[in-house]
Amino acid sequence: MDLETVDAAEFGRSLSGLGVNLLCRDVRGMAGFLARVFGLGIHRLSDDFALVRHGAVLIQLHSDGTFARHPLHDLLPENPPRGAGVQLYLFGIDPDAAVLQAEAQGGTVIEQPADKPHGLREATILSPEGYAFSPAVVRA
Repeated sequence: MDLETVDAAEFGRSLSGLGVNLLCRDVRGMAGFLARVFGLGIHRLSDDFALVRHGAVLIQLHSDGTFARHPLHDLLPENPPRGAGVQLYLFGIDPDAAVLQAEAQGGTVIEQPADKPHGLREATILSPEGYAFSPAVVRA
């Protein structure tokens, strides 16, 4: 499916499995961060919405305004970070390279790359919106 040209209804009917949707104050800024730091593919970018691809996984970014009538809107904290308690793993992305990119972009690295007992090398980086992304690869 070509994410650039498919209409919203066709896109919705094509979804299955788990969906990730992140509410953002700045959709373009968040999409740019995900592309620069993790190399994720950005599709259908606007001020209000973006589709972000990591392999077969799609992450939707929605601006706060698009959720004004959604029950989650009233639960959004006034002050960031928003994503406390959620950790989004990005398997297959080198944590050492991602940390270097995050630091160069002014990102917040809350966990430096480390080899973990469960066989992965991973790091944790906060996005500008406060969501925790953990790039991880199989430990060498």
